[in-house]
Amino acid sequence: MIDTQNNNANGALSPQNGAVPAGYATQAPNSNRLQIDCTLDYVIDAPSEFVFLIHVAQGMGQTLIQETLQIEPQIPFHTFSDDRSGNRFLRLQAQAGPLKLVYRALVDRLIEPVDINAPEVPVHDIPDDVLHFLMPTRYCESDHLGPNAAELFGLLPQGYSRVQAICEWVRGNIEYRIGSTTATTTARDVFMQRAGVCRDFAHLAVTFCRALNIPARLVSGYARFDEPPPDFHAIFEAYLGGRWVLFDPTAMSPLDQVVRLANGRDAKDVAFATIFGPARMTSMSPEVVLVNQNIAVTA
Repeated sequence: MIDTQNNNANGALSPQNGAVPAGYATQAPNSNRLQIDCTLDYVIDAPSEFVFLIHVAQGMGQTLIQETLQIEPQIPFHTFSDDRSGNRFLRLQAQAGPLKLVYRALVDRLIEPVDINAPEVPVHDIPDDVLHFLMPTRYCESDHLGPNAAELFGLLPQGYSRVQAICEWVRGNIEYRIGSTTATTTARDVFMQRAGVCRDFAHLAVTFCRALNIPARLVSGYARFDEPPPDFHAIFEAYLGGRWVLFDPTAMSPLDQVVRLANGRDAKDVAFATIFGPARMTSMSPEVVLVNQNIAVTA
């Protein structure tokens, strides 16, 4: 079921119209409070349709405190959430000319302990709604890279440590090089050319996991890192010990300072913008600021 909210003017898109929800004003223990300030600018040559994934996810290790959205010029839009993934979509149609979106949010990101003993789940015990994250996709050709995954990681101890070994191999063997890949580059391309960006690192790690019968999915988010310049970040989750566990094969940002946007089978499911029409982005600035850390102290 898809829940649709219609909005015909700019303003807050939060549970209580921009007010801090009751009970959430005080930061939760063991969390990072992060401020998101994202600006996207476009030039449109003819009427175009946009589908955005720039609203932070609710739940899944984070609490949305407040969010606002401004669109210039003021145009109708609507948002909806997909019940299966939790992804929150923004849809609009814009006429020729400039288009600017400014999205701001305040989020508490839970600092979760890592279970280094989390086991892999046998295929016959994988839940029905997780099973499709074992399948090869357009960008994650686990059927083609299966022999490579078996050669590199097949004899390693199963569980969290094997997924971590995949991340370390990708980090050690793939050069992070801006401009080395395009929107159509696949995991197999990255494996062959040994260069890519965060999306490519995550695709290759997801592909290796699936080839070893470990369900894995791509995750997009806002992240804090010094280099490269501000950008959306791609990491991934592996299904271990009966739950989804986050990994970052680039190691560019602390995982507990990544604010989740969306999850999906590969990049086509989590793109921050999908455009139908002649429009081009002229600038982007998804800034993330750590407002406060609240670490519980035990006696």
